[in-house]
Amino acid sequence: MITALAAVSEGPGITDVREFTVPDPAPGAGWLRVEATGVCGSDAHLQTRMDGPTVLGHEIVGRVDRLSPEAADRWGLVEGELLMLEEYLPCGHCSWCRTGDFRLCDSTDLHLGRAVLRYGMTPIDVDPALWGGYGQYLYLHPRMVFHRVPDGVAAHHAPLALPLSNGFEWVVQEGRSGPGQTVVVIGPGQQGLACVVAAKESGADLVVSAGLTRDGDRLGMASRLGADIVVDTERESLVEVVGEATRGRMADLVVDAAAGSAATLDLGLSLLRKRGILVCAIGRGPVEVDMHRVRTRAISLRGLRGHSWASVEWALELLASGRRPYSELSAGTLPLGQVDEAIRRTADGEVMHVSVDPWTE
Repeated sequence: MITALAAVSEGPGITDVREFTVPDPAPGAGWLRVEATGVCGSDAHLQTRMDGPTVLGHEIVGRVDRLSPEAADRWGLVEGELLMLEEYLPCGHCSWCRTGDFRLCDSTDLHLGRAVLRYGMTPIDVDPALWGGYGQYLYLHPRMVFHRVPDGVAAHHAPLALPLSNGFEWVVQEGRSGPGQTVVVIGPGQQGLACVVAAKESGADLVVSAGLTRDGDRLGMASRLGADIVVDTERESLVEVVGEATRGRMADLVVDAAAGSAATLDLGLSLLRKRGILVCAIGRGPVEVDMHRVRTRAISLRGLRGHSWASVEWALELLASGRRPYSELSAGTLPLGQVDEAIRRTADGEVMHVSVDPWTE
């Protein structure tokens, strides 16, 4: 009988390492031997909204351990392959799934106000319990979405593909960034830095990263990742800097990766040219937006979340290429018994990204 250790979260800062039985694969399913799972800033928020004790962790990388014959045939996988999983478990047949927007599928959409199956968010009282990456083994559900990790990408770096994929989704796929354009990213956190990387990869002529005085180290990282200009908005006027750099043309695309507040959205509108795009990637509550400026300047206001399959593939290719010093984003790994510490350090901004290695003590 195979057993596995997993870190079970029971509330904010309350996590217990428990032992679970790993049964034989059910028809159409399998098991993953987890190598590393990235810590997302959202994990701290998830600890406050769980429907019971849960194994968190949704930036999952591991090797195929065991597959049922049906799963092996359907997925075309063999034991030992290194995979990156997405958190979604979509139905696969609705219009959203069929058009590539499976993150909006009702079977995986957390924003509908009901429980759904999803990696890193499904309680342990749902069989077979091991639904999160902060454990040694993970259940491979028949509806899982996977990516093969390219050769040369270390397992503890591969989880960076998910936050990086958000950047590609928001900036390139939806924000239409490309050669000749000016992109401004407000907020140099994990997602904001991913947007900087994506903007440079898209060929944008000018990429501006903006933050506060306390974000000095992150703004320095933004420069190393490709930002042409970094701005401390408490010391300089971002509008004036962008206006001078573009000779008054202003930005084609602004990404609010900071707060999604009335203040940051208003700043974003002030930075855009006519027909510019404002991407709102952060924010949980209602805010006031100057719709007069949106309308009269023909601004496109885009609310976005998550990533597509294509954007994850793009991110994995970037990690394999070594074109950017992505290792700067990673603070390495922490053992399974320090999951709470990893979540706290990420949520507090102490580290940009860290992974949990479930096999170290």
